[in-house]
Amino acid sequence: MAQKKTLKVRQTGSPIRRPADQRATLVGLGLNKIGRERELEDTPSVRGMIKKVAHLVEIVGE
Repeated sequence: MAQKKTLKVRQTGSPIRRPADQRATLVGLGLNKIGRERELEDTPSVRGMIKKVAHLVEIVGE
């Protein structure tokens, strides 16, 4: 069976003084504190969420 691709994402910015939809996107990604990391499945929807808050997160590994 093929192994699913994942992305490792780390939050680098604060959601303080950001629009509510950006805060909700971070929560949807499983992030809410600076320095938190999550390994997420590489899907178009996750890529879109990352793109929306690209100024608050970084991709650590693929």
